Amino acid sequence: MIIVPEREIADLMTREAAFDAVEKIFGAMAAGDAYNFPVVREAIGHEDALYGFKGGFDRAGLTLGLKAGGYWPNNLETKGIINHQSTVFLFDPDTGKAKAMVGGNLLTALRTAAASSVSIKHLAREDAKVIGMVGAGHQATFQLRQALEQRPFEKVIGWNYHPDMLPNIEKVATEAGLPFEAVELSGMTEADVIISITSSFNASLMADHVSPGTHVACMGTDTIGKQEVEPALLQKATVFTDEVAQSISIGEAQHAVGQGLISEGDVHQIGAVINGTHPGRESADQITLFDGTGVGLQDLAVAASVVDMAVAQGKAIEVDF
Repeated sequence: MIIVPEREIADLMTREAAFDAVEKIFGAMAAGDAYNFPVVREAIGHEDALYGFKGGFDRAGLTLGLKAGGYWPNNLETKGIINHQSTVFLFDPDTGKAKAMVGGNLLTALRTAAASSVSIKHLAREDAKVIGMVGAGHQATFQLRQALEQRPFEKVIGWNYHPDMLPNIEKVATEAGLPFEAVELSGMTEADVIISITSSFNASLMADHVSPGTHVACMGTDTIGKQEVEPALLQKATVFTDEVAQSISIGEAQHAVGQGLISEGDVHQIGAVINGTHPGRESADQITLFDGTGVGLQDLAVAASVVDMAVAQGKAIEVDF
């Protein structure tokens, strides 16, 4: 069995490799060549932690496995480690034998950023110039850094519930040589692309905060009850997602579907756009929205990619298991 420790991931996995892995797996899902297993997510009654499993099988890439982990909200304050902790396990689909164990913390951040960037590539207007960030936490920096590679953006605007965190994304904008402006949510009407990455249970971004022609990537809602945007925004938009079943049950679409504003049939797989079986954006004034719920196959795809890199570069640890 191959082990790729968390400490090696930063020197192995690139944004480009994560993007390619996620784009391919979304396409495989839409083509019926890959599928996710039901998600298990539980409050364990210890340290206020949420723990769970996401898994799946990609027949096209012959990748089988799961990600185990969750959210320990007291970690950073009491133990000095990040709150999100996860590990990816890969298995040989021909024999069932354990194939690899891979540190999943940085990979999770990279694959989440890759997902929104895939949606920008395939759904945002080609002439998009202003990108807006709703949320300025740790994950927001990954989101913005990768998104800036998808269009020739000229300006970054941002809002966060706690404004003192906005320097996190301002630093990324400055590194890219772009001006940054802190705005109220009403100022998001200037944006051509908006990424929302919060852990909110109450909508922040409203339908009238989004101008015609904007692409919105909602990346924070992955649990029943979470909500980043007003359901009316999904009613105005053409909605895409990684997996429809998750979108309508634990993703941003759960609220719009629950209120009868849209139906399951109004939610489309981003993979269909990638494969060319859905036209995607059809006009310059169309609002498109990507509901990124986070699927296990994303984790398996980036983990399989990093295992190949680790082996090729001699950084893989091999053990007799």
